[in-house]
Amino acid sequence: MNIARKFHTASRLINGKVLVTGGYNGISLNNTELYDPSTGIWKTTASMSTERQEHTASVVTNVNVLVAGGIKDGLFLNTAALYNPSADSWTVTGNMHRLRGAHTATILRDGKVLINGGDSGDGFLNTAELYDPSTEIWTTTGNMNYKRVDHATSLLTNGKVLVAGGLYHGPLNSAELYDPSIGIWTTTGSMSDTRQCSTLSTLINGKVLVAGGFNGSYLKSAELYDPSTGNWTTTGSMNFTRRCHTASLLANGKVLVTGGYNGVYISNTELYDPSTEIWTSIGNMNIAREHHTASILTNGILLIAGGEKGNDMYLNNAELFPLP
Repeated sequence: MNIARKFHTASRLINGKVLVTGGYNGISLNNTELYDPSTGIWKTTASMSTERQEHTASVVTNVNVLVAGGIKDGLFLNTAALYNPSADSWTVTGNMHRLRGAHTATILRDGKVLINGGDSGDGFLNTAELYDPSTEIWTTTGNMNYKRVDHATSLLTNGKVLVAGGLYHGPLNSAELYDPSIGIWTTTGSMSDTRQCSTLSTLINGKVLVAGGFNGSYLKSAELYDPSTGNWTTTGSMNFTRRCHTASLLANGKVLVTGGYNGVYISNTELYDPSTEIWTSIGNMNIAREHHTASILTNGILLIAGGEKGNDMYLNNAELFPLP
């Protein structure tokens, strides 16, 4: 990349290119870049009007990219903006109701974007809101039962949204379900382990895999959530403890985990097979990193970008990882 960064976002566009936005490399960034898989080249593109890190980015209406919230050099944001790939331009869109960073964003079946949790600068949040791309307006929706930051969310095959873990007065093991049809969160079964900075992946069979994280100790444990029962069961553990890694669901139904941190920065990658519930190490990245991004390209290769490898060593390095 042209700029070293962590706490950025990466979004695959309908044209197959990958848009990277914002992040942090000692200061908050408004710089954005496009990766073109056909040339392997990064190109600087139009900058956002506001610097932001720990924000979210969502591809809405299958075309534009919505960035929301985040942190600008210690100031929490409620602003949002839309990137138009065809015009290579950013436009301001409606503001969220709450300042927030380190939240999550989930695209619902109806195309709306659900934002939940995070940090407002004055405390952690249980609030949630919906962005409607057709009107560019945010509306509040039901509050979560627990405040949480550094949590994980995933869209289920039934259209509901699962949120699990995070931090509030310590790491959490609680989980909740959001039902878009009624706008209400309900508690569901709790995980066996408390965990923050973990990953959630909805599998092809409808179950949800949570992996790794941190709860005072670095975790290699993994669990499966079954929406039909509302319960979690333990599954095979990873070979390495890790937090702040990435998890990508592959076309073959397996889940690829990359990097992270467990007292040292990790270059290892592992593959989870739902049919056997076993993790297999499948090689190392060239550079150990956490707080990076991983994007599956249309050519079936994983693009890993940015992150940190320690002592404020922010990365502009990107790697291509052939998928198994």
